[in-house]
Amino acid sequence: MMTTHWDETFPIIRLNGAGARDFLQGQTTADLRKTVHGMLQQSCWLTATGRLRAVLELRLDDDGADVLVLAGDTDAMTQGLDQVIFPADRVRMGERRLQRRVQALRPESSAAWIDDESNLPTELTGSRRLLSTELEQRRLKLGFPPGQAELTGNTNPFELGLAQCVSLDKGCYLGQETMAKLAGRAGTKQQLRCWVSPHQLNSGEQLFDGETRAGVVTSRLELESESWVGLALIRRQYLSCGQLIGPNGQVVTLERPELFQDPPSPD
Repeated sequence: MMTTHWDETFPIIRLNGAGARDFLQGQTTADLRKTVHGMLQQSCWLTATGRLRAVLELRLDDDGADVLVLAGDTDAMTQGLDQVIFPADRVRMGERRLQRRVQALRPESSAAWIDDESNLPTELTGSRRLLSTELEQRRLKLGFPPGQAELTGNTNPFELGLAQCVSLDKGCYLGQETMAKLAGRAGTKQQLRCWVSPHQLNSGEQLFDGETRAGVVTSRLELESESWVGLALIRRQYLSCGQLIGPNGQVVTLERPELFQDPPSPD
């Protein structure tokens, strides 16, 4: 059976200067102190209150850093970073560009940045590029990367299964205080789940356990088999429910996204 891969172009924000590592250490969620030059490191950009604004892939080099925006508003992030750069940071904004990124869609697979005309990495030789509809179906199954419907400005990385992108012991960074509280006694109020149903549901519609609201649909896609798949944010007390009911009696089966990483357990 032929394997498939994700092959897409993403915007990159360039940061020039010797202080790029330290600057990104204070602005994003990953711990970059031991990140090797050339290595791809996923991270998040948050608001001061811990709301997720963008999912990033960072690559450090001798002259600065490339910040690839996997999900989120690139313009907003460019403006946000530019507003907090000071001369003492030893970093300056460079030119934006587009970058081709390829990856096998398996939990253990790694991504690669390649030139537009380059051959695929050896491990992807003979693999077929996923079409847009196929890619969206796979994204919904993986739960990654979050789409616009999940990046509403009201969600945090732990709710969306991005715990692997968040360091809890690297010191201060934008949104760190909220992340620490969520990893402590607070915990998350909701988590992302995949759903499947033979019936149509729309983004924004509520899901119920009996007459009690249990979650909300964020994304959905119709399949050729006349069924529907999507993502939903499910309240914590209903995560163990195998099925929920839509607003018009639709039966919805819940599954854990394949790439979802559990948030830290509250104390």
